Amino acid sequence: MPDSSAPVPFFSQARTFDRLWPAISARVEEVFDNGKFSHGKQVGELERCIGDYTGARFVIGVNSGTDALVLLLRALGLRPGDEVIVPAYSFVATASSVVLAGGTPVFADIDPVTYALDPAEVDRVAGPHTRFVMPTHLFSQMADMSALSRVAARRGLTVLEDSAEAIGMRQVGVHAGLHGAGGVLSFFPTKTLGAIGDAGAVITDDPRVAEVVSGLRHHGRFGHTLDHFPGISTETARPGTNSKMDDIQAAVLLAKLPGLDEEIARRAQLAEAYRERLSGIPGLVRLPQVVDRGPGSAGVFYVYLIEVERRDELVEWLARAEIGTETYYPIPLHRQPCFSGLDSARTSLPHAEAAARGALALPLYPDLTLGQLDRVCSAVRAFYSGRTA
Repeated sequence: MPDSSAPVPFFSQARTFDRLWPAISARVEEVFDNGKFSHGKQVGELERCIGDYTGARFVIGVNSGTDALVLLLRALGLRPGDEVIVPAYSFVATASSVVLAGGTPVFADIDPVTYALDPAEVDRVAGPHTRFVMPTHLFSQMADMSALSRVAARRGLTVLEDSAEAIGMRQVGVHAGLHGAGGVLSFFPTKTLGAIGDAGAVITDDPRVAEVVSGLRHHGRFGHTLDHFPGISTETARPGTNSKMDDIQAAVLLAKLPGLDEEIARRAQLAEAYRERLSGIPGLVRLPQVVDRGPGSAGVFYVYLIEVERRDELVEWLARAEIGTETYYPIPLHRQPCFSGLDSARTSLPHAEAAARGALALPLYPDLTLGQLDRVCSAVRAFYSGRTA
């Protein structure tokens, strides 16, 4: 058993908040001074700033990444019976959002290197009722959007992106979420740009999609509603929902956004340190490999994901050493009970199933120190060297 010292949490941003507290508190004071705590001035400013950062023409703040997916699918005209191809290895919201929007997810296998939807799989599973394909950009890099776009064009499918984890990721100069009809961002606290609660956004270059999402997030009310008190009484054009972003979350995100690129660079430094220290360990099947997609492309290490033998034993070993980990995702989507009635849930998808058996995320966040990282790596090495008694 490794020597016990200070715990290494899977995620912490305590030092970041200490450093940013003057800027955060000033932003929060503005929220109280304005007197509008949801769908207000700070949300509008955040939408403009995220647009500047990503290059999106339109950014629509909502209350979670999951809602962003549902509203984007609805705005794109998803109808009952329409099929949406999704990767079988992802967070459950990738598929449940399709169901919540009224469609049917069709599960496809992943590329084992990027963990993203395999373009060849789209050709294999697309059928007469398939209208959309929704790749997910996971962990450290984007799906192969050039190949997916070619397949989608040949099949007559609309591309949208589950880019919830992908702020800062780009391919051929285009930010994640903007390679098709639209994408989403999640600002869940552990994300690369995280709030202090749930928040999300739809990003798109399509003015019609932006208009519909903007209305749907505010109970189906269209027109001027952002930071507009009388907007509560405007006409309801279609059934919507209450998915307005809280201004407190927008205030925190605005305070953190200027340092985002610096934090992304820190994540890359930590990922390289992991690579140096973990290479060559027997039992460690795979370290992250970011695929070169050409000029103007960049990955972001949101999660440092390894594949290992005896994954669950390693998790227990690290927990006893007070080292936090996260298992992404132990049940692939086509094996989740809630989707058991779907035809595509009855097939074998070997790459997704292998990832579900062996993938493990190690601590990776800007507040992580090299000393803490060394302790994580020493514990992993100790486990696979047999010093587990």
